[in-house]
Amino acid sequence: MTGTDDVLLVHGGTPLEGEIRVRGAKNLVPKAMVAALLGSEPSRLRNVPDIRDVRVVRGLLQLHGVTVRPGDEPGELVMDPTHVESANVADIDAHAGSSRIPILFCGPLLHRLGHAFIPGLGGCDIGGRPIDFHFEVLRQFGAKIEKRADGQYLEAPRRLRGTKIRLPYPSVGATEQVLLTAVLAEGVTELSNAAVEPEIEDLICVLQKMGAIIAMDTDRTIRITGVDKLGGYAHRALPDRLEAASWASAALATEGNIYVRGAQQRSMMTFLNTYRKVGGAFEIDDEGIRFWHPGGSLNAIALETDVHPGFQTDWQQPLVVALTQASGLSIVHETVYESRLGFTSALNQMGAHIQLYRECLGGSDCRFGQRNFLHSAVVSGPTRLQGADLVIPDLRGGFSYLIAALAAQGTSRVHGIDLINRGYENFMQKLVELGAKVELPNARTV
Repeated sequence: MTGTDDVLLVHGGTPLEGEIRVRGAKNLVPKAMVAALLGSEPSRLRNVPDIRDVRVVRGLLQLHGVTVRPGDEPGELVMDPTHVESANVADIDAHAGSSRIPILFCGPLLHRLGHAFIPGLGGCDIGGRPIDFHFEVLRQFGAKIEKRADGQYLEAPRRLRGTKIRLPYPSVGATEQVLLTAVLAEGVTELSNAAVEPEIEDLICVLQKMGAIIAMDTDRTIRITGVDKLGGYAHRALPDRLEAASWASAALATEGNIYVRGAQQRSMMTFLNTYRKVGGAFEIDDEGIRFWHPGGSLNAIALETDVHPGFQTDWQQPLVVALTQASGLSIVHETVYESRLGFTSALNQMGAHIQLYRECLGGSDCRFGQRNFLHSAVVSGPTRLQGADLVIPDLRGGFSYLIAALAAQGTSRVHGIDLINRGYENFMQKLVELGAKVELPNARTV
């Protein structure tokens, strides 16, 4: 059970209106921080959000001898990796917590120290994200891996060497692992069927600033020519398009109007097209994007998630809440994580009509179609949502529950809100700034 400090009372039925800011992407910033470990000089990262994943990586860097301090401007970190050292196993385990980020420390630590230790890993329970593939990749580079009771111990008896790798699926995490390992490996690494998300491109920009040689082809192939030494970098992280889309969906579901300062059109084009099809309105300027519900009925749509440049899986859950208010039958086919639609059972308890199916209800078959996973949904709307007791299952599902509670009539108790801190900076403060009626159980207004 969660404590009272991890529960939020949400009094629904009020449109969210106002302005919030999104800073650097959760799916880039911690990885760029890990990249600093590869350098022989300090690195400077700007636009860093204050989220739990950043605090986890900061702690792990400091455990390994990296000096991390605030920079000259808010949201700036300066990381000095001059004196990298081994860390205590118990300390690594304690700092890692439920994060999966530590797996990306392997390559940099093997280059800097010749060894690395990775504890058991957590993360959101939205489907299989096997770390075995990460270890197999590291073996191909020449790492020796020993499984121990408390985790995995890795050694590089000699310099890691470039290799040819084809991903069975364009996994973001596996692509990051290859990039962070290949840049200092001897020779050329060819990675085919790579992920090409904007956050991957931004990580490549970071590594190139450090002195890496990385080429991206149009066929999802990335070629990395290893170099002998990397320096530091100065970089402003790209904004978090996933958080921006979450607030956009919140505006739609609550019939509100939210200006998301920092949101950028280029990385959100696929989402913006879908948002417009549903009936949402938006306006883009140089500083951000305004999202609002223009009145009238929302439109039911057919939606299929996919890797970039498709509709991102992390956009799906918040938008499904808005689709409960659309007229007709919406079809959602989740092709990235097999268990990502589990959050809909709570929406049904609130009054939504959502049915899950094992079949592929999209334009194409996917890898889950014959494997007994409930990975397609039919959303029938519009339905009036009612407040309920909700227990947050994962990061995006958790924010989706918040949206549902804000759109619902009556009061909801949302348990496990601390999980949202993993990827949403100051979300409680932002809710209040947008006029949400939320409070802690002891009646102290947030």
